[in-house]
Amino acid sequence: MSTDEKIERLRRLRAEALTANQRAVDRQHDLGKLTARERINLLLDKGSFQEFDLFARHQATGFGIEQRRPLGDAVVTGHGTVDGRHVFVFAEDFTQFGGSLGAIVADKICKVMDLAMDTGAPLIGIKDSGGARIQEGVVSLHGYGRIFERNVRASGVIPQISVIMGPCAGGAVYSPAITDFVYQVADTSHLFITGPDVIKAVTGEEVTFEELGGASAHGTKSGVTHFISSSGRAALEEVRYLLSFLPSNNMEVPPYFTPIDRADRMDEELTEIIPDSTNQPYDMTKLVELVVDGAEFYQVHEHFAGNIVVGFARLDGYTVGIVGNQPAVLAGTLNIDASVKGARFIRFCDAFNIPVITFVDVPGFLPGIDQEHSGIIRHGAKLLYAYAEATVPKLTVITRKAYGGAYVVMNSRSLRADSVFAWPTAEIAVMGAQGAVNVIHRRDIAAAEDEDGKRQRLITDYEERFNNPYLAAEHGLVDEVIEPRETRSRLIRSLDMLRTKRESMAPRKHGNIPL
Repeated sequence: MSTDEKIERLRRLRAEALTANQRAVDRQHDLGKLTARERINLLLDKGSFQEFDLFARHQATGFGIEQRRPLGDAVVTGHGTVDGRHVFVFAEDFTQFGGSLGAIVADKICKVMDLAMDTGAPLIGIKDSGGARIQEGVVSLHGYGRIFERNVRASGVIPQISVIMGPCAGGAVYSPAITDFVYQVADTSHLFITGPDVIKAVTGEEVTFEELGGASAHGTKSGVTHFISSSGRAALEEVRYLLSFLPSNNMEVPPYFTPIDRADRMDEELTEIIPDSTNQPYDMTKLVELVVDGAEFYQVHEHFAGNIVVGFARLDGYTVGIVGNQPAVLAGTLNIDASVKGARFIRFCDAFNIPVITFVDVPGFLPGIDQEHSGIIRHGAKLLYAYAEATVPKLTVITRKAYGGAYVVMNSRSLRADSVFAWPTAEIAVMGAQGAVNVIHRRDIAAAEDEDGKRQRLITDYEERFNNPYLAAEHGLVDEVIEPRETRSRLIRSLDMLRTKRESMAPRKHGNIPL
């Protein structure tokens, strides 16, 4: 065969591999879904995609599968750039075998995962698959296991992002669950261990695909999904945005962006954001937006455990992780979901060299039999553990309530917070004034002729003596009491001071977080 003939054969095979089954493509589009290559092209910088294993074919026989051996099998893999930075990507191809996973599909995915770890680049997995390829039996299950093992080894080494854009069921769900962030497209994606038919057969419960594993279910109830997107295009655009906050690996720092705000900008609106009544709520996300660069706060898990807010922002051009109690939901109390949400986010930030800034307004842990019996002690300890374990710069701003054990858990000085600021409105105490007076002075109040008057005088005295930031400042537990409008500039100065922070941990294989 001549050189020209060999080149022509290459062109013919390449064209065959890239020629999609038009009927299958049309079905994808009719469902409101994009094809695997369309998704990759939207995610990556134009013209940057370099595909791997274009000519790979499955080797399975039996059940008639050997009669259909499409080039590339049921996944598209490769690398490219996002805003000029290298990433690795795989996109399951539902137009081929319903995107099912067999040995060759697993080989292709494992190859990009290994390369991502070896080169220190983020990995994005686009999920749209009917699950394990039944015709390949246990080999397909072995393929999932190989992927899961790599997910675990890559955890904390490179950012891993999953985008659920179609079905993802059975054992396949555990790969996204291990990754750092999960995006799910509304209406067209479903994520579950067992489908509605199996649930009905086993338990008698009737549930729709959307109710069971839709974006809303996992974004608001289970917490599996971090971001809900209105369309596939929107999801991929958001992934590009998320990557702008993240380093490529755990040995790097996040990218720097020239700030659009002055470092010394002071916003008088912060002075008015705390209501006069301590029982009146306000919006913590608004407070955060007034402090960070360009009011740009990208919330993670926005629809789950709303009593705590977490997400990424920038201060003076540098990425920071934000954690804040949300007084507008459950008065900002910590419950099981909020503790788990906060702990996971803090551990991600710590793994990838992102400073953590905590805004505190917490009256305590949510009381109740259900919380106690469901393990608030164990789950609340996860948040404490995450803060205490983190070695990145840790800054705290106490805006209002900081009571009891919840005060300690929310990045207090005792958990080695590097800088702790308090606003004049801060209330740092074992408990609120009314509760404290009722405990300490119960007999005095009962013996008084004017019980209500006596109680109010004692409450006022307690607030003046204990329920303020100055006692904590006297003991060095608060570095400084600052005006609210100074918050941005003080945080930026502290971050600049902590830029070279190096903190080592005692040698150990790993800790034993209370899972």
